Amino acid sequence: IMQIDMHYYGTYAMARAAGLTKEACRIIATAAQFVDDNAEKESITFMDGARLDVEATAHHAFDRKNIDKEDQRQIWVPFHFFPGNEGTDYTDRLICRKDSPIVRAMVEHSLSLVDAPFALSLMGITAHVYADTFSHYGFSGVSSRKNKIDQTSFNLRTLKKIAKHDSKDDAKGDREDLKPEVENHLEMKKVRFQENYHEEGGWMSNIKAWFAETASGALGHGAAVTFPDRPYLVWSFEYETTGERCEIRNNPKTFLEGCEALYRIFREMAERRPQLAEDKFTDFSTIKETVWQVLLKQEKKAGRIDAWQKAAQSDGFFATGPQEIPEYDQDAWHNNRDNLRRRMNSSLSTGTPIYRFYQAASLYRTYVLRQLFPKHGLVIA
Repeated sequence: IMQIDMHYYGTYAMARAAGLTKEACRIIATAAQFVDDNAEKESITFMDGARLDVEATAHHAFDRKNIDKEDQRQIWVPFHFFPGNEGTDYTDRLICRKDSPIVRAMVEHSLSLVDAPFALSLMGITAHVYADTFSHYGFSGVSSRKNKIDQTSFNLRTLKKIAKHDSKDDAKGDREDLKPEVENHLEMKKVRFQENYHEEGGWMSNIKAWFAETASGALGHGAAVTFPDRPYLVWSFEYETTGERCEIRNNPKTFLEGCEALYRIFREMAERRPQLAEDKFTDFSTIKETVWQVLLKQEKKAGRIDAWQKAAQSDGFFATGPQEIPEYDQDAWHNNRDNLRRRMNSSLSTGTPIYRFYQAASLYRTYVLRQLFPKHGLVIA
């Protein structure tokens, strides 16, 4: 899953550059990251007897719930591996495609609700899903042999720091080896993946075949570990089932496209609901090179977050001047949810951030699964 450096800090940066207010950016970016952090499914019962059904939008890595076909269709498909709906075979149509027409239709629907009380949370969820299509393309959110990768076939590299975003970055001369410490870190991630799935393979060896497929890398981009979500990575691999070689996955290039796509929808939001916007905004063309250099940063999450912070504090990135991106508080909305259980008057909960997130998540899921997908002949759930 695309990581916090992009889903929170990168999202905030694009929204702020597009001219949205600090508070609007904070809520949007928090919602975008909370999609990955929100694994709770236990309903909230208020002290006055009312109940709020919680909308889970993720399961954590290696969670056994990931093997549940219902959860794959209710969580992984709509929120993380938005189907591209290309091809004639059903499993092909479930494969996520970068910036597909059907995901753009989803974005437009969210923008049409810009005046709703939960609009900022909905835009955060939308930003998360949309951004994921620029990293998760080529994989689907259900157990499928088409997701499997030959673990010996990876070739991991990066682009030279001097490379411009518009250079011929698929040319061999623009690529170079990873820093040794980064390469070692990624190798550890791959080994940990193999160990975890091997262990799971023991305790579930006698369960249904699809269950075993999930634990061997058949769900999402599990077999590719976190490689699709590393902004700096240029890599190639071979699909295990078909033997097809993916010659190049240029993460910096596609992440830059994703950043620009997010910027565009935030500009559209600012124009449709000017109360959420400042008087000034930065044109993306003026910050494109800075964003490119942020994406090329070969660091763990903390270092990549720091790169976004330095960009935000540089001259010209935001029209309102240099400023810090507020740190993501991973406990804030969880605490907000837990506090609701102690409320005597349930009606007072409707304006809270977590309630509005659940409103947005429920509406989003229902629209995507029951309206958008069927309209395009795609039945998921």
